Amino acid sequence: MRIRVGPSTWAWEPVTPRGVAAFAGAPLGRLLLVQGVVAALAAVTVVWFLQSVWFPTVERSLRALPEKGEVREGKLRWRGDSPTRLAGDRFLALVVDLDHEADLGHEADLCVEFGQRDVRLLSLLGYVDLAYPPDWVVAANRSDLKPWWGAWRPAILAATGGAVVVGLEALWCILASVYCLPVWLVAFYANRDLSLRRAWRLAAAALMPGALLMTAAVLFYGLGWLDLVRFGLGVALHFLVGWIYLCVSPLFLPAEAGARAIRRNPFAPAHPIRGSKDGARP
Repeated sequence: MRIRVGPSTWAWEPVTPRGVAAFAGAPLGRLLLVQGVVAALAAVTVVWFLQSVWFPTVERSLRALPEKGEVREGKLRWRGDSPTRLAGDRFLALVVDLDHEADLGHEADLCVEFGQRDVRLLSLLGYVDLAYPPDWVVAANRSDLKPWWGAWRPAILAATGGAVVVGLEALWCILASVYCLPVWLVAFYANRDLSLRRAWRLAAAALMPGALLMTAAVLFYGLGWLDLVRFGLGVALHFLVGWIYLCVSPLFLPAEAGARAIRRNPFAPAHPIRGSKDGARP
């Protein structure tokens, strides 16, 4: 059975293998436009997650800070109780534990634990310690951090959204350059009509279904429909989805002209041989 892709004018949806294959013959501007829509959708979802899931915990922790405190010369000068839990829920917990000796907030999916000389990030896979830079002077008190947060919070959200869009577009461009040769080889061995330039466009389009799956995983995790383990599976699955589309989508391209020609038996005569009137062959 011959698998064909529709005209390039239908290259608008990167959800099905046929739709991804259609981008191989579509104008580059259309591919960039659809990529921009997918990247913007991912950015909006990430900004919503920060706004609705993590930032409320951050704001509660700011209200729990003492009146005095700072990070200076690579050391947290804390004037409150330690260990203490500033704020937290199932998603995020913010804790001050100068000696990293308690288990406060470890039940959260991500626990940010401020020690005397480093910040410890704890999650399902373990923890990592990030030392305070020795040349930093950062306020760690309510009177300084609350106004700073109120002024910079919109800018942080806007910068995050912009970084997601720019980062995805750049990553798709780099990965398409890496994957275009394997895509071209799949099309070559499947006798599909695909140049290396069109293979780059197909590879770029094949990365969008995985991005949409990742966006859905972030949304469902933020809504509480997925726990951290299932969210991690969604992250791993979005890589697999991209690889599947890279392998399958070239099969929906038109067959090469040479491949169509050799489907006919090359040893068959052009016209059937008719027998003579008495049944004998000439």
